[in-house]
Amino acid sequence: MTRQIFSWDEIDRYGFDEDGSEAQIISGEHMHLIRAVYEPGSTYPMHSHPHEQFSLLLSGQILLTVGDETREIGPGDGWYAAGNVPHGGQIIGDEKAVFIDVYSPATRWILDILDTGQRLPPVGSVD
Repeated sequence: MTRQIFSWDEIDRYGFDEDGSEAQIISGEHMHLIRAVYEPGSTYPMHSHPHEQFSLLLSGQILLTVGDETREIGPGDGWYAAGNVPHGGQIIGDEKAVFIDVYSPATRWILDILDTGQRLPPVGSVD
């Protein structure tokens, strides 16, 4: 569902048992906006994909690798992964890492990956 104004508390979550991460997605006509959450000590697995990605870390700390560059990053830091450039890292410190990804162009493979997760209700839903 595409929304023009939204709160992450209203958006379905997807949980992934293999790394304990959660993701939420908003899709537009030409891009995806994803909110990812990783637990302290977990791994943001190294991967690559054919589409561009900009990311912004909102909270937590990551020992991040993009291509041949590795750095510790914190809130407000970001990264760019061009198509087919490997990227990922280790969540360090005691705080969850929360970051926003923007993928362009919008593509089915991102939706297919989310479909492998367990669909969780929005944070703001009433049981």
